[in-house]
Amino acid sequence: MADVRDNKALGRYELPAGGKTAVAYYHEQDDRLIFTHTEVPAELRGRGIASALVGGALDDARARNMRVVPACSFVKSFVDSHPKYLDLLG
Repeated sequence: MADVRDNKALGRYELPAGGKTAVAYYHEQDDRLIFTHTEVPAELRGRGIASALVGGALDDARARNMRVVPACSFVKSFVDSHPKYLDLLG
């Protein structure tokens, strides 16, 4: 997704929505992105924003030839329900 951006300085992917920002925190270790927490402002939940955010982050990880470790339960659930990302796990 074009609006998902990697804010390396803060160690998170960001997606602006409704005047707020949804975030997926990660840290990089060698060739892996370890996702630790996904957060969407309460008033924006239930609109698919977290899925758009994580999908965009995983697309970026693929483009960068990074592996993904879903330490965040939302990221794990997202990958489990979107098999096209299973090859990123590692």
